[in-house]
Amino acid sequence: MRLSIKEMITTALFTALMVIGAFVRIPFTLLPITLQPFICALAALVLGPRLGALSMTLYTILGLIGVPVFTGGGGITYVFNQSFGFILGFIAGAYVIGVISAKNKAPKTVDLIKALSAGLLVIYAVGILYMFVIMRLYLGYPEATLPFVIGANIPYIIKDLALFVVIALIAPSILPRIKQAKAYL
Repeated sequence: MRLSIKEMITTALFTALMVIGAFVRIPFTLLPITLQPFICALAALVLGPRLGALSMTLYTILGLIGVPVFTGGGGITYVFNQSFGFILGFIAGAYVIGVISAKNKAPKTVDLIKALSAGLLVIYAVGILYMFVIMRLYLGYPEATLPFVIGANIPYIIKDLALFVVIALIAPSILPRIKQAKAYL
């Protein structure tokens, strides 16, 4: 994949924002509440599917090589963490949001809600399934049924839906300005 300097810089910027989003957290029950899905969605909307997913991939690689960028640290053993599926979900979610939102040159709120909802569904589908497998097979919690894991994630889903609605409401007026500014860089 060949990238221009502008693409490298903006991709690195969203990778850095994702790191910051991991550390802006509120302790909660199963997982801390972070701004990561919000940053993932912004990366997809601003950078598009390819670079949005690349920024999330770089974030994942940084964490896996040992840089403590994840909410619980870093390192290759983080793949055994119950929240690692959400990190993988960010890559797929950014791509989905980027693909759907890129279909419209000037997306409206309704278009963005469709793109963001699909991306959120992907993030949580990957994250919840991964969490279920880790809790059940690796950690050995027989009480960790799929409905239990889904139920435990309801507060996070509600929080992310609210944030994504905010993005969908303000993005139609901001995205054209960002794209215009990117053209001058």
